[in-house]
Amino acid sequence: MHVKQNLLEPAPLRPAPSNGVHIQAAGLIQTAGKRKLLNDVSFEVKPGELVAIVGGSGAGKTTLLDALAGVRPAHSGEVRFDDVSVYQNLQVFRSVLGYVPQDDIIHADLPLRRTLRYAAQLRLPGATSSQAIDVAVARAMEQLGLTERAEVTVGALSGGQRKRASIAVELLTNPRVFFLDEPTSGLDPSTAADLVQLLQRLALSGSTVVFTTHSIQDLGYCGRVVFLARGGFLAFFGAPAEALRYFEVERIEQIYQRLERELSPEEWGRKFQDARPAAADSGRVPKAGIRSRPTPPSQPGPLRQWGTLTARTFESLVRNRLTMAILLGSPLMIVAMFAILFERGAFNAEDPSPTAILMILFWITFGAFFFGVTYGLLQIVTERAILRRENLVGVRLSSYLLAKTAVLMPFLLVVAVLMLAILRALERLPDASLETYVSVGVTLSLTSAAALTLGLLTSAVVRNASQATLALPLLCFPVVLFSGAILPVNVMATVGRAISTVMPVRWAFEAVGRDFGARALLEHGRSPLGPPLVASYGDAGNLATGTYWLYLAAFVVVFLVGAWGVLAATIQHASR
Repeated sequence: MHVKQNLLEPAPLRPAPSNGVHIQAAGLIQTAGKRKLLNDVSFEVKPGELVAIVGGSGAGKTTLLDALAGVRPAHSGEVRFDDVSVYQNLQVFRSVLGYVPQDDIIHADLPLRRTLRYAAQLRLPGATSSQAIDVAVARAMEQLGLTERAEVTVGALSGGQRKRASIAVELLTNPRVFFLDEPTSGLDPSTAADLVQLLQRLALSGSTVVFTTHSIQDLGYCGRVVFLARGGFLAFFGAPAEALRYFEVERIEQIYQRLERELSPEEWGRKFQDARPAAADSGRVPKAGIRSRPTPPSQPGPLRQWGTLTARTFESLVRNRLTMAILLGSPLMIVAMFAILFERGAFNAEDPSPTAILMILFWITFGAFFFGVTYGLLQIVTERAILRRENLVGVRLSSYLLAKTAVLMPFLLVVAVLMLAILRALERLPDASLETYVSVGVTLSLTSAAALTLGLLTSAVVRNASQATLALPLLCFPVVLFSGAILPVNVMATVGRAISTVMPVRWAFEAVGRDFGARALLEHGRSPLGPPLVASYGDAGNLATGTYWLYLAAFVVVFLVGAWGVLAATIQHASR
């Protein structure tokens, strides 16, 4: 049969001497429940090669890529880099290889140079000087042709430029091996070709590059191709032109058709095993122990990570004008609603308004809760891909969560102070001492902190921003019902009273009422509604203010630890 090869012949470029990694994959089996995602996959990638992993939907391309990179190790089998076991040295290899997932791993609100600089501070050794970091950033941008876009916000870059920016993040540590998942997905043919040529140049400069793709045009730049059949069976490994001859077709797309329509996946796997040379590219490595263990790279300490993450989070917030407008504008709008809703003089000692007092106390505590939840809900879910990649290179989840808290809590503190100051100036709150208002401010700040960490926990649980938005009413509605303002805890059903104990706003509501003297004010007021209303609340508000603060602080700790646990479990599950 006459075979057309011109479209798939690798470009006639002469490679430089390679310092890339020699990859050996042997007997890789990956499962999900009872289903196998990879079935005894073995092959070998030589240093400095550009290799594509291809196949139809469900063939296991990303699964194989993650197994090779140690991001999600195979359940059975072995991967070696330069004859050193990857799976026995996971933390070391995860931090020194280049891995670019499908999602962008850079912050869209920062200029390119700034986001690369933050990435370098998190990835390079802690003793690296500021000048050396700048040199690494400049070199990465120059290698990828992004120098002229250094001051452009990442979100304003084109799709191809953003993908190159993600690669630039990985280049900062000069890795000898790159793994990329669908780098050309969503790009137009010209941009995709430019990107694959960039990967080819990385390989020619000495790095080993492995990537997954759906585009047959990408294969013309590759030295060799891995073809997977459905279920993760290795159907072919070799040069693109050899693939045409092996499958006896004229065009690469016909290989996909044959894999789907002719033999079963198991038969394709057996056919290739029978056809491949016994000693060539088999990926079968000896059972002997690893030759030498790599030295773990020096990582920035937790304090430096926290400082870098805090600075990045703050800069990302202030550079996004819409986010800042929402952060600062929504509290002012809600406080204005409070001022319109409530009349002056509700706390007048001679003629207090019982229902107004209770509603004012509840709504200012609920406002502090609402602001905290909304500030935290989108913080993690929108950065999940970035966080997962940075955690693989040693960024601590505790540093990440504490950075979020450190940046957002000052905003919430300002909101609490402004809310109290404005409502007092408009005479919606009582004429109390500065000490009283400081105590109430501490209560509202702790309420906001509990709500913020609850928002972070929810953001860690949900899968996308839409789910986070839908979670907001689910978090707020129970708070309104079970915090003891609409219906006193004392008259709730047994289950309702139990639920109320895990509502931070309940304890904040009681603490604020205690500090403002609401119980005494209502009991001695002239309104006949006061004493019976107070009686319906039982002993609510009788605890010391410090006790309420301890309750609220406990919520903060529990929610923060919960967020850490969910993130750790999620990342660990994704790595299995």
